Amino acid sequence: MLLADDHPVFREGLREVLGSLPGLCVVGEASDAASTLELVRSTRADLLLLDLSMPGRSGIELIRKIRDEAPLLKILVLTMHEERHYALRAFMAGAHGYLTKHAAAAELSSALSKVLAGGTYVGQWMAEYIAQNLVAPRETVPHQQLSDREFDIFMRLARGQNAAEIGRALSLSTKTVSNYKARLCRVMHFANDAALVRYAVRNQLIDDHDIV
Repeated sequence: MLLADDHPVFREGLREVLGSLPGLCVVGEASDAASTLELVRSTRADLLLLDLSMPGRSGIELIRKIRDEAPLLKILVLTMHEERHYALRAFMAGAHGYLTKHAAAAELSSALSKVLAGGTYVGQWMAEYIAQNLVAPRETVPHQQLSDREFDIFMRLARGQNAAEIGRALSLSTKTVSNYKARLCRVMHFANDAALVRYAVRNQLIDDHDIV
């Protein structure tokens, strides 16, 4: 299997956990979006354990790109993002499972086994939400009409990141991020940053404690 996460200490700990599970072997690691794509192209594996928040590209966009490049590779997302809307978009992009980094080793083992066996893994905390929203019309709420890139930038803005910070994280120029922000505000009728944040909180996309 392949392991992609930008935190070396977390990868080291995860390797120890995976090493204790029967039949699993990590054959390659990556620390950002570009190296993940290169790893997928150059290394044969059955499964990729993928963090959503790595430098260089939106995690959801990365899933779509990996699915295009390696359609047989199974993708299990392991991320800090507990928000259910990220899980929904990950599955729509082609992920086979979604697990948060707070999960216990036993749950990780169950998720890996299920995905490797050809199944789909979703935690109980998000199962009902995923089932309801995968069949819901995308136009039900404005933010569901956003592209993956637009949605990622929207969420980062809602958490208080500025254009320069977002640009560094996604390898975009500050001007490009500002253009995305202007379009988001126009399409979703936000008069200012406060309106954007209020929308995110009101629609339960972020909690008050997520705001920087």
